[in-house]
Amino acid sequence: MFGRRTRQNHYSRVDMDINLQPMSTTIRSPIKHRSSDSTDDAVPLIDGAEAMGVSEGDISLPMHSRDLHRPPPRKQQNAWQRFRNKNKPSKVPRTIYLSAADANRGFAPNVIKNQKYNIATFLPIVLYEQFKFFFNLYFLLVALSQFVPALKIGYLFTYFGPLAFVLMVTIGKEAWDDWKRRQRDEEANSQLYQKLTSDGFKGIPSSAISVGDMILIEKNQRIPADCILLRTTETSGACFIRTDQLDGETDWKLRVAAPFTQKLPQDMSLFQLQGSLYAEAPHKDIHTFVGTLTVTSPSGEQSEPLSVENTLWTNTVIASGNAVGLVVYTGADTRAVMNTSFPSTKVGQLDLEINRLSKILAGVTFVLSITMVGLNGFRGLWYIYMFRFLILFSSIIPISLRVNLDMGKTVYSMQIMRDESIPDTVVRTSTIPEELGRIEYLLTDKTGTLTQNEMELKRLHMGTMSYGGESMEDVREHLRASYEARRGSEPNTRYRRTRDIASRIREIVQALAVCHNVTPVIGDDGSVAYQASSPDEVAIVKWTESVGVTLYFRDRQNIRLRTINGQMVDFEVLEMFPFTSETKRMGVVVRDKSTGELMFYQKGADTIMSKIVQYNDWLDEECGNMAREGLRTLVIGRKRLTEEAYQEFRQRYQEAKLNVNDRNAMMQKAIAETLEYDLELLGLTGVEDKLQDGVKSTLELLRNAGIRIWMLTGDKIETATCIAISSRLVSRNQTIHTISRMRDPVTAMEELSLLYGKADSALVIDGESLQLFLDRNKEEFIKITTRLPAVICCRCSPTQKAEITRLIKEYTGLRTCAIGDGGNDVSMIQAAHVGVGLVGKEGKQASLAADFSLTQFSYLGRLLLWHGRNSYKRSAKLSQFVIHRGLIISIMQAVFSSIFYFAPIALYQGFLMVGYATVFTMAPVFSLVLDKDVSEETALLYPELYKELRKGRSLSYKTFFIWLTISVYQGKSNTEAVPSVNRISVLRAIRISGGAIMMLATWLFEDEFVNIVSISFTALICNELLMVALEITTWHPYMIYSEIGTFAMYIASMWFLTSDFDLTFILTYAFVWKVAVITAVSSFPLYFLSFLKWKLNPPSYTKLEG
Repeated sequence: MFGRRTRQNHYSRVDMDINLQPMSTTIRSPIKHRSSDSTDDAVPLIDGAEAMGVSEGDISLPMHSRDLHRPPPRKQQNAWQRFRNKNKPSKVPRTIYLSAADANRGFAPNVIKNQKYNIATFLPIVLYEQFKFFFNLYFLLVALSQFVPALKIGYLFTYFGPLAFVLMVTIGKEAWDDWKRRQRDEEANSQLYQKLTSDGFKGIPSSAISVGDMILIEKNQRIPADCILLRTTETSGACFIRTDQLDGETDWKLRVAAPFTQKLPQDMSLFQLQGSLYAEAPHKDIHTFVGTLTVTSPSGEQSEPLSVENTLWTNTVIASGNAVGLVVYTGADTRAVMNTSFPSTKVGQLDLEINRLSKILAGVTFVLSITMVGLNGFRGLWYIYMFRFLILFSSIIPISLRVNLDMGKTVYSMQIMRDESIPDTVVRTSTIPEELGRIEYLLTDKTGTLTQNEMELKRLHMGTMSYGGESMEDVREHLRASYEARRGSEPNTRYRRTRDIASRIREIVQALAVCHNVTPVIGDDGSVAYQASSPDEVAIVKWTESVGVTLYFRDRQNIRLRTINGQMVDFEVLEMFPFTSETKRMGVVVRDKSTGELMFYQKGADTIMSKIVQYNDWLDEECGNMAREGLRTLVIGRKRLTEEAYQEFRQRYQEAKLNVNDRNAMMQKAIAETLEYDLELLGLTGVEDKLQDGVKSTLELLRNAGIRIWMLTGDKIETATCIAISSRLVSRNQTIHTISRMRDPVTAMEELSLLYGKADSALVIDGESLQLFLDRNKEEFIKITTRLPAVICCRCSPTQKAEITRLIKEYTGLRTCAIGDGGNDVSMIQAAHVGVGLVGKEGKQASLAADFSLTQFSYLGRLLLWHGRNSYKRSAKLSQFVIHRGLIISIMQAVFSSIFYFAPIALYQGFLMVGYATVFTMAPVFSLVLDKDVSEETALLYPELYKELRKGRSLSYKTFFIWLTISVYQGKSNTEAVPSVNRISVLRAIRISGGAIMMLATWLFEDEFVNIVSISFTALICNELLMVALEITTWHPYMIYSEIGTFAMYIASMWFLTSDFDLTFILTYAFVWKVAVITAVSSFPLYFLSFLKWKLNPPSYTKLEG
């Protein structure tokens, strides 16, 4: 759609914070949208006349009448279409009609929904999530088999009790978590907003807001939907918003109201407008927007382009004044929702490994059952016997393993939260603490995570003079002398050198106080705060204030400074050239009102400014020195202009502004050819972004632990590179390879291939180039970058952060950990295997969405290297021991059945089977969750120990088969207490068990056949208690007390379980010494082998601890 219009005003980003500036030139031209891929912030916001023909003195509103065409209602979707597209964003552009609610239907509802379940889907989804793992499915099938009379063995509770307990705990936890999510959703959806209607403003809940509504958003109120800013209470037509929950940046952003609607006399005038707003199709990029506002009046259509500077995205907050916005995107179509990935249930790698081992154990169970039936010649109802054997041997995969692991994870979580060295730590996902000990890649945000986001100017270098630290006070004294000299008489030549130094300092301080986009904002309490799009700008203005030059007032045309002696210095702002990622510099043309002197000030990156300023021999060297200190450098230059030179520039610049084709290039050419050459170099500043406490040591600790670190930030390349150096993310011996502004896939791959095989290089890449790789060369990119010690991704969107995280997971198959502190980090945190959120200045959104919540980045080292080590090592040992506990009793059952002609008869029934995995062994076995293989000091002093954990050797096929061998040996040892019934059965038993121990046991207990249960079970309990003492590395009080208490409890139970124990036999001396011999034969060889292994091949940590 094209409209006729008269060009009288021009608006650019520079003009956001100040009033609109009239221009004398008029032109008629078609509408020209800013393209979505444009990254030049200097592109004008409109391409048309001032307010499309609306002057300040005469604002005529088109009124509703029969002569003006009303748009037809949108075609409605049927029920199936609405259901199918319920949570999917739209893929087509939209036209929104002003004050025509009937024509704006059919868009996504503005409902926040983070719930994972509803009443109908809760149980099916939760049960599917549980039984999709073979481990749980196996238990379910075994339990269900007990409803078949021919297969029933023992008590039904023995099989259903543990499974039901596990399911109830899981279902209860999921129900509670989802209920809390529902409450948070209801709270957000019920927030009240004021909607503009024909009767004025009326309150409606957030969930009732629709596309086309005009909503009043008050100061400090969250924006409920993506809107176009129509009006603001600020006279300049601009307002500040806080975007920390969208892009992670804490600096306020400036937004500009549509010029036409801002000039209307009152808010109610908006409701009388007729016309439409064109908006591009919803997409994820929060930095671009293409739209057109067209207003229909009796004289014709008047149109003006809209860009991202006119937008108010969902979840941002109005920081100054009140605003009226027109809703363009709601619900699933908003930028915030499209950049948010919904969390999936996280399963730890140890759980997956146990699930794989359980399949092997199931195979062992099946083969053993078939073998028992086969050795009996497949006689009778052999298939029934096979199933009974499967049930008898089901303890090979003990359900108590799941209970023990879940309880162990709860203990680990409590230990983490009670650790006084990392106070206020919260574990929100207690199912994956073992993952903390397996991390290979750490993906971290920058702003607020590694840094405090508090900038401070640390160094000022002027060629022959350098100031920093305590010498900054000299700057203040020189300024005082300089301003006093300007007011007084010319000083004596004796003080000429001092005067020259003071004059140079005044010039650079004045340049810094004028050349910026900072706006002073007066708070409700009268305090003055500085707001800008970059914290560097605020830091510099605060520094000029600290040395005596204060930014007192600023609007579009004027800047007023207050000097150290109270004098006011006024400047007229003639032109402003904002900083962009393309130009890497900003400039301003001002006129000193007291002297009439014209000045062009410019500051920017050293790589650009070194070509613009006059020749010098110190700039490159000092920039390198500051960069090595981790300081962010800015070069400041100045050029004095004559009136003729300025008028020549102004004419060329205005012509470039009105150029329809290649406008940006023409504007930049005019600036470069008339202003940006031969600038006087005033000096160089070094700004420090303060790191959080302990960041340097923590990153070094993690790097020594073998963890590869990626920094994903929305900040620009220069800033991220400085932080990477100052935080020691990039070590001194590593080179930095930068890839930026790549648009050609071939050229990009050529740049990337330079890093192939370079293990001492770090990559710095911007978001545009990163997206090119993700779209065209994803596999090649991740193949090369995952081998680098450090990668810094700049200008990353929340979606890119999450995509990189998922890409590393899928390509490497290794464990990832993501840490951040803002709402823009939530997708990355949820995509990683382990998500860590920091509670900081950007709120708690990341903390609430994370698996673990910390208050400082430095706590991460202890969380991974100490708690991660303990959680993984303990769970690995606990799981294998519980499997061993089930294997040994199954092996005993197999030997017992082989002696009794392979009959599927249970060796232990009733309470003995229930008590074996609970009261008789559970407490000592569970004491493994408190074991420590190394001391806390050793784990943190030698981070290299962490590398062994990532190899997964604590729970592997090798360790599994070692435990399987131990179980077979001990199970047969204990069943050798069974006497021979006849020679055939003895021979069969010997063939299965391997001979010597069976012969010894047969000889010892040949006459005690009726006491088979009491003999073998007592030896089994003693064996397990001794095995705990053998396996545990560090004996602790709980282990000792549990061993003694459990054994006493077992002895006491013999007096109550009279059907299983013959007291007259148990109280004999023969019972005691013979059980002791069996226990010794089954346990002491393992002690001896363990001792030999310890001496011949000791663990690496024993060498460190002496």
